[in-house]
Amino acid sequence: MRAHLIVIYTERLEACRDFYAGLGLAFERERHGDGPEHYAAVLDDDVVLELYPVSPGRPATGSLRLGLCVEDASRPAGRQVLTDPDGRAVDLLVR
Repeated sequence: MRAHLIVIYTERLEACRDFYAGLGLAFERERHGDGPEHYAAVLDDDVVLELYPVSPGRPATGSLRLGLCVEDASRPAGRQVLTDPDGRAVDLLVR
């Protein structure tokens, strides 16, 4: 078993997109049917990370610790714990 989809609901959609894009994720704007516009990025192994705006039926994603592994020459190698615009912990492993 493996994960294939991670959805984060946020009140700060653009700020979160900028934060995760700054870690190397390439987001596309999407809309499915009558649903809200949101952003989606495909990670390795075809795992999809989506960022959705909050709505009355979908409150902001609360406490979450998300682990990502990236190759980024501009960041020092090793483990870093960052905080996204909504205060969620992002455990970043830089290789």
